[in-house]
Amino acid sequence: MRLFDPRFPFDPSRSPVFYGWVIVVAAIVGVLCSIPGQTMGVSVFTDHLMSATGLSRLALANAYLIGTFASGFLIPMGGRIIDRWGTRPTILVSACCLAATLAALTQCDRAVIALGGSAAAGTAVMSIGFFLLRFFGQGMLTLTSRTMLGRWWDRKRGLVAGISGLFVAFGFAASPLAFQGLIDFGGWRGAWLILAATTLGFAGFAWTLFRDRPEQVGLHMDGLNADQAAAATQDTSRIERGFTRSEAMRTRAFWALVLPLGLNGLTVTAITFHIVDVGALAGLDRHAAVAIFLPMAVVSTATGYLTGLAADRWPLPRLILLFLVLQAIGYTATVGFGSSLGRSVMIAGIGGANGCFATLVTVGLPRFFGRTHLGAIGGVQMSVMVIGSAIGPAVFAAAKRITTSYDIALYACLVPVVMLIGLALGVRNPQNDQYSRS
Repeated sequence: MRLFDPRFPFDPSRSPVFYGWVIVVAAIVGVLCSIPGQTMGVSVFTDHLMSATGLSRLALANAYLIGTFASGFLIPMGGRIIDRWGTRPTILVSACCLAATLAALTQCDRAVIALGGSAAAGTAVMSIGFFLLRFFGQGMLTLTSRTMLGRWWDRKRGLVAGISGLFVAFGFAASPLAFQGLIDFGGWRGAWLILAATTLGFAGFAWTLFRDRPEQVGLHMDGLNADQAAAATQDTSRIERGFTRSEAMRTRAFWALVLPLGLNGLTVTAITFHIVDVGALAGLDRHAAVAIFLPMAVVSTATGYLTGLAADRWPLPRLILLFLVLQAIGYTATVGFGSSLGRSVMIAGIGGANGCFATLVTVGLPRFFGRTHLGAIGGVQMSVMVIGSAIGPAVFAAAKRITTSYDIALYACLVPVVMLIGLALGVRNPQNDQYSRS
């Protein structure tokens, strides 16, 4: 189909700079446009949705859990679609569906009334809405953008992950304030309509700039010329094997990478979701509790850039171990949230872990398993992270109901950290035992 011909409406091979740098920009914008479907983007609308639908906070949280859980199970299918269709048509369809979902959610209260106005009707409507929001937003837009980025870069994959992490971390940190500004300007319905229009505009942007692989347009990864690319293919230490999803999942390296990412999604989402209550238990008001996110974003941005640079030089398991150690520090320090020292160490630990997360989620899979089935393999990774983010807030809420604090949940998270450190120790790159960065 000419609409998706990689040389239409222009030929990327004629770009005055290596088109992979345009891909970096396009991927950054793609991840940022997923924010309306991320926990940080949804949380700003929570109180407005409760008021509009009549649902309690617990009922709305349950709807969020159902929708997120369902999307997590279907995302691996989305990964296979990326491999079959390519990133360009996938991102176009996903962005249009996300825009339609945002527009439809402005009528969620009226849909509840039309179905009888009961709590069950409200839960059903919001579960479906959250499923679509999370699947197309947090899931497909993020997965497609990262998959494309991983297919254009190899030697400098860590560098571009660090660069993209700078902008993504800042965008995520600024989004709650930006979304609140939109709500102040046009109400919660108007804010979602503005975001829907923006996402629809992104669909056109993505169709124009997204390209699946450099080879489709006569280019090579990292901007190598033909002679350099030919020499690289003769270097046995750099021959890439494209693992299938089932082959990847049978390796120890896959789980040593994916499970720490899932644990981080579970715990950090839970802490973020309950941060006001965590602060209240420590004697802090809402503003003091939420104030940690700005310095945490600064730490995350700096760490993400540095670990991105390190990823091009270090064995990847070393970054995984650093990631886990920082998680342990952050979770332990959150128990002492009431003290300035505890908050400072928490910011350093969780902020640093989030920086490692940004690098590992971009670099890890293509480094370990190649590009051929990257969408399908990435779908499983994304599924683990989404399911973790779904159950985390509920697990922490249950722990608090039983023990009146979140301490036991935070300490319990240290158990899998220790187990995953043991799993990561001694892991080698499945590509080749002699691969230079293994």
